[in-house]
This record gives sequence, C-alpha cells and structure tokens, in this order.
Amino acid sequence: MYEKDGEKYFIVDGHMHYWNAAPDNWVPGAERYAKGWIECFHAYQGLAPAETHWPMEKFQKYSEEDLMKDLFEDGHVDVAIFQPTYLTEWYKEGFNTTERNAALGERHPGKFIANTRWDPRDGDDGLKTLAHNVERYGSKGVKLYTAEWREGSRGWTLKDPAAYRYLEACQELGIVNIHVHKGPTIWPLDKDAFDVSDIDHAATDFPDLNFIVEHVGLPRIEDFCFMATQEPNVYAGLSVVIGGLMHARPRFFAKVMGELLFWVGEDKMTFGSDYGIWEPKWQIEGFVDWDYPGEEFSDFPRVTTATKKKILGLNAARLYGIEVPAECRLDAGQSVPPLAPA
Repeated sequence: MYEKDGEKYFIVDGHMHYWNAAPDNWVPGAERYAKGWIECFHAYQGLAPAETHWPMEKFQKYSEEDLMKDLFEDGHVDVAIFQPTYLTEWYKEGFNTTERNAALGERHPGKFIANTRWDPRDGDDGLKTLAHNVERYGSKGVKLYTAEWREGSRGWTLKDPAAYRYLEACQELGIVNIHVHKGPTIWPLDKDAFDVSDIDHAATDFPDLNFIVEHVGLPRIEDFCFMATQEPNVYAGLSVVIGGLMHARPRFFAKVMGELLFWVGEDKMTFGSDYGIWEPKWQIEGFVDWDYPGEEFSDFPRVTTATKKKILGLNAARLYGIEVPAECRLDAGQSVPPLAPA
C-alpha cells in the first residue's frame, strides 16, 4: 500500500515477470537470439532513472530476494500478477514460465496471482496443458505473445480458428482475463505480429472475456484507442507506457495518457510495472505526483486522485476479484463501475 498526502492507494502490479535469461539457459544454436532478446530488454531499462539501472548479470537472472524487496518492501505493491513468456525456441527451461512463477508465488501466499499462457500452434496438447495449469495454479488469466517464434512460424493471430478454440476453452475453464502483448517489438520478433487489429475481431466475438492490451499497442496508440473505445471489454495495460515514457519522454507520455483517458477512460486502464525491466517504486510514486506538463494538454480529461487509484489498483482488483481494504476504496460517486454486461 502506498500513502501520500493522506490518501491510501491499493496497488496491483498487473504485469510483472520472474525470468531466467542467464547464458546457461540459452538453447544451443539459438544463442544470438537469446542474447539479443535480453539485451533489448536491458536497453529498455535505460529509459528509467539512472539510479534504478541494473548490471546485465543481475538483469539476466535476478533473485527471489531482489524481486520481493523491489515489489513489496520498497515498491508499494500489494498484489502482483505474473505474466509468463515462454520463448522455448531460445531458452532451454523457458524465459518466464507459469511453473517458475507459481513456485515463487506458493512460497509467498497472498502476494501473487499466477497467470498462465497458451499458443494455438500447440494444438490439443496445449489445451490439455491449459486445463492442467488452471486446475494446478488457479489461473484467472493468460498472457499471449502473438509474435513468438515456433518451429519456423514467426507468429499467429487471434483471428485464427485455432486461437478461437483456445478462447472457447478459456470460457469453459473460467479464465476471463486475456492479456495480449501488443506494443514495442523486441528483437528479433516481427513488429507487424504485434498489430492490434486482431483484438478488435476477438473482443467482438467473445464479449464475456476481458482483453487487456498490454503496452496499449504502442506505437499504434491511435489504432488502439479508436478500437478500444468501441469495445467495452478491451482494456489498456499501461506497462511500458509509465515505465518507458514517464521519465524518458514526459511530453509524449502526457499525450499518450491523455489519448487513453479521452478514448478509453480511467475505468479501463491498469498499471503494470513490467518488472524486472523497471522497478515499481519510482513508477508508482511518480504517477501519484503526475499531472499534464502544460496548457497545451487542456483538452484532455483531468487526472484526479480517484483516477490514479483506479489505474494503480482498483481496476485490476475488479477484473481479478481481489479484495480491497476499506480504507483504499472510493466513495460511491467515484467507485469503479461493474464489468460491462455481455
């Protein structure tokens, strides 16, 4: 919990990771991709304040102690949601798996929600694994990586019939939150595989599912905004937006936030630190203090304390059914509305 000027903020970090990108986990023959991927991630960390930068050795494989301290002791986070990314073409044990994440979560009850993932190219076996992970870990959400490489394939789309089988399975298994990476590319993945157009298609056909578009489609912010404003079950995941722009590109950050608040609205935006790319402490403290930097942003919606409380935790708490302490809730007139009806 974070408190500032007498206001208490319940913090849900809706997008974070516990990865292993150390050289001993690189797939033989794919070392340049494994190395290039984590180097690209590390370069993104350079967009944060200099005092938060990590050396590469720590960045490749940070410890459980580092994570717990950075999130819960120093970082103000109350509940964190693991979002896995497998990349088994390049990492022998996977980059950031459901199993690795959930094992850490089981050692710290009440601190984490362990989402899982799926890839439609896994066919029937993947459906069985998805059902197992829901039963074993209680996953309420999935993280999808439509640009992930697999046996010569360099991506897939949510419009694929094979993907629809998995979305139907999610409904049957009680998974309601579909987090999809649609944002800045990471070498060597293809930028076009992160296009947001397939979200529009799937969100219309699966109104009972919530599609949280992580990284809000950057750099396609306008495409995302115009799509999300018409789809009641599409949400803006702010990982990368806050961590990548608030410090390094403050005026662009103000424009992106203004567009999101105008088109998508404060009730459909969720905070994610993208740890371990960026630590949550400086993002949360900076966002609580943030306002537009000049009058040229006057045509965007104003940002209130209630706005920040919703974005930093209350919206995600609603999506995941997380109990919010009474002192962190909003008054009736400011409260987060219920989920949109089907």
